[in-house]
Amino acid sequence: MDFNNILIGSENPERLVAYYNRLFGEAGWNEGGYVGWQIGRGGVTVGPHSEVHGTNKEPGRIIWNIESEDVKADFERFKAAGATVIREPYTFEEAPGTWIATFSDPDGNYFQLQSPFRPAES
Repeated sequence: MDFNNILIGSENPERLVAYYNRLFGEAGWNEGGYVGWQIGRGGVTVGPHSEVHGTNKEPGRIIWNIESEDVKADFERFKAAGATVIREPYTFEEAPGTWIATFSDPDGNYFQLQSPFRPAES
């Protein structure tokens, strides 16, 4: 198996499309109200969903990640493009050199930039 896509349902998908276009560039596809961007081997799609209303009341429940070789530089690029910053780049004592930065979209969904995960060799 290979995870390939996440669908973000919204009551106002047009607002999310405008936001993500600023961060990722023009969407790669737009069909039937569903708009998406290819990021590496995976995709992010935004579209209408009849069971989604308002903003996310539990944004930490699902957080999707974008792998970045340079989290700090991509963080600055996203921030300059108007990304809503939840947490600036930080690292963990347990994983030195691994960086994470957290953002929120206009619906309150969290996503992160994250350094590539490279398990220690045994």
